[in-house]
Parts: sequence; structure tokens; C-alpha cells
Amino acid sequence: MTELLVADSFLVSAGLVRGLELHRERFIGSCARHGVHADEFFTEAVARLPREGHWFPRFELLPGGRLESRLRPAPGLGGALRVQLYDGPDPRREPRTKGPDLLLLGELRRRAAGADEVLLTGPGGEVLEAAYTSLLWWEGDTLCLPPQHLPLLPSVTVALLRRLAAWRDVPVAERSRTPAELDGREAWLVNALHGIRPVRSWSGFAGTAGPAVRAADWQRDLEALAEPLS
Repeated sequence: MTELLVADSFLVSAGLVRGLELHRERFIGSCARHGVHADEFFTEAVARLPREGHWFPRFELLPGGRLESRLRPAPGLGGALRVQLYDGPDPRREPRTKGPDLLLLGELRRRAAGADEVLLTGPGGEVLEAAYTSLLWWEGDTLCLPPQHLPLLPSVTVALLRRLAAWRDVPVAERSRTPAELDGREAWLVNALHGIRPVRSWSGFAGTAGPAVRAADWQRDLEALAEPLS
């Protein structure tokens, strides 16, 4: 399979998409680091997307500066997740760029028997993110996430949730936590396809997932941010 240098995907449902300008910024910026100008490509690829049905297109930068778009039917949306702690150091080569590590992360998730996602940690044991999702959790009335100086993928959905938190006047904090320190807390794994998926159970460490008391309400507000394709 051809190596992916950059990739970006987002849910298109009945011609609506969340955070398209953020996906554009992330994809174009990542391509620019390879010396490829992707502005016109992104605009033209979006213009070709169907305005009916449910789709999960992927835009790609391949070796040689080749830009391609793949129109894929959107998979079914899932619910709460069983999450396993990855027993080893973060194996990603380019954690801040979506694309180069997708095959590796997919393999990690396939090996996680009995789990839906795999949680990665940093060299100090602090939580980072999962294979295909970003991590947030609640401490009291504060929405928390790992410090952004850590090797994290710039998440469009996290950026949108920060906006929602500002509108709701909910404090957001970047906090370094070990997996054990998430014990009993409501935790979410989020991405552009599913939005918010609460953690149903943890494995690989002694921790219990807290009840998902806020997830459904925030998911409704997140879905309401979808706008028509321009």
C-alpha cells in the first residue's frame, strides 16, 4: 500500500459537515510542510462531494506530491467504548500529523482483544490520546485534556468542543494525568466521524469508567455545529 504522508477525513451527512474550515487548515498546513500547496485541491475536492447521503471522504497527500480524494460511505456511528491501555511506549513516528501512522494505529487497535480503542501514554506515563480518537475527561465541572505541548494530533473535534465550552461558560484545563488518575471520571474519546463517545470501561490498569452524565447533551450541541458544504 502506498505510504500516506498526510490524510484528513470528516463526516458529511446530508450535505452538512462540522468544522470544515479547521479540517482545511490542518490538511493544507500539513501538506505545506512537505512543500505541497493544497488550497486549490481542497476547494475542488469539497465542491465534488455529494450533498445527499452519509459520507466519510478522505483527502490524501502521497509520495511525489500527489494529492488524491477518496469518497467513502460513512460507517455506522458507535456508542460507548471499551478502552485498553497500550503496554509500551508511544510507537508513532509523526504524532502531530494525521496520515503516516494510520496503518500502525489500526494494527494496534486490531490487536486489542476485547477492546474498541487503545490508549497511548507518554514517557512520563501521562495519558496522550487513543489510536483514532482524542481524549477528554471531567474533573468536577472542568473539562480537561492533555497539555498541548505533548505529542498530540491537532484535533478538529477537540477545537470544536473548546468553542462549545466557551459558549457554555464551562472552564477548560490542560492537565497531565496518568491513566490511574482517570479512575471514576467521565471520559470521552472524540473524533470527526463519531463526535463524542464516552468510555464504558478501562483495561490494562486498575481503573473504573465514570458514568457518562454529560456526553449526550454535549453531543447534541456538537452535531448542531454542522454547516452546509460551501
